[in-house]
Amino acid sequence: MTVTRRASGSIYGLAYGDALGAPTEFLTMKQIHRRYGAGGPREPERTPALVTDDTQMALAVAEALLDALANPPFTPDLVTPMWRRRFVDWLRSPDNNRAPGATCLRAVEGLAAGVPWARATQAGSKGCGANMRVTPVGLAPGLTDEQRAGAAQLQAAMTHGHPTALAASELTAFAVWWLREGMEPGGLPAALRDRCRSQRAVYHARWLGDLWQRPGMDAPETFIARGWDECLAVLDRLDAALARPRREIDPCELTGGGWVAEEAFATGLLCFLYFPDDAVGAIRRGAASSGDSDSIACLAGAFAGARLGMDAWPPEWADRIEYADRLGRVGTAWD
Repeated sequence: MTVTRRASGSIYGLAYGDALGAPTEFLTMKQIHRRYGAGGPREPERTPALVTDDTQMALAVAEALLDALANPPFTPDLVTPMWRRRFVDWLRSPDNNRAPGATCLRAVEGLAAGVPWARATQAGSKGCGANMRVTPVGLAPGLTDEQRAGAAQLQAAMTHGHPTALAASELTAFAVWWLREGMEPGGLPAALRDRCRSQRAVYHARWLGDLWQRPGMDAPETFIARGWDECLAVLDRLDAALARPRREIDPCELTGGGWVAEEAFATGLLCFLYFPDDAVGAIRRGAASSGDSDSIACLAGAFAGARLGMDAWPPEWADRIEYADRLGRVGTAWD
């Protein structure tokens, strides 16, 4: 199988999943089936197909990364003010009317007021807003593992200060990167589990500063280990779901509703792993779910596109999706 334009496939896939899942968020499975049939929505609604804050904030992360990588070396001191500015621009945008998460709003309001990010962040929150936007960190070429891990955790920590938000964001970014680099889907769960274990006591102080002190932990290693342990626990649920595939049922019953970071990661990944060669099938499964459908489907789309490339998506969708010009710039830069 010849695969091209994996970066475009992933960033557009994120947006396609977001648009497909947006109308089903907050609906029960009965309501979804009544409105769309047993398989859920088949294609994004409207033209343009509207996305949510998931895609908006992913673009903020991506565009700041593009700026940062054009001015090496890539360091936290370089990218942090760039992310702050992009997040504040998102906060003030008239398009910020897609039911954004309260955690992101509160934290970015603090950033807009000039509060240092480690005080503006919501220390107890591990909401999925931490990792629904991290895909660009997984797509950006030329990063060391330390840079990719630190950047993934930092962009999460600027709004969601809980250690599980950081760990789940790192896993999401590395899953995207590994798929882009050609890892077979069947190898992902074991690779992710190994990552959890190897990083359990690794605190990226250069990127996170003294964030670990906010919850009153006794050491940075104790702080971050909590996040990796919760991710390992959700990977246990993922493995159990994959051992006895039940593609016809609500994936949220198996790996969680996706409202928190580790469940959004695991459930989005489950939808992809159920349909590793069918990108549209993966996001349809994510959209036809009882939980945070747009975030689940957007992550499933990011994983699917990173593996299968841009040609896996219906070509007519590219002209219909909101922010197509910005998505195209990111994808072209990193293809």
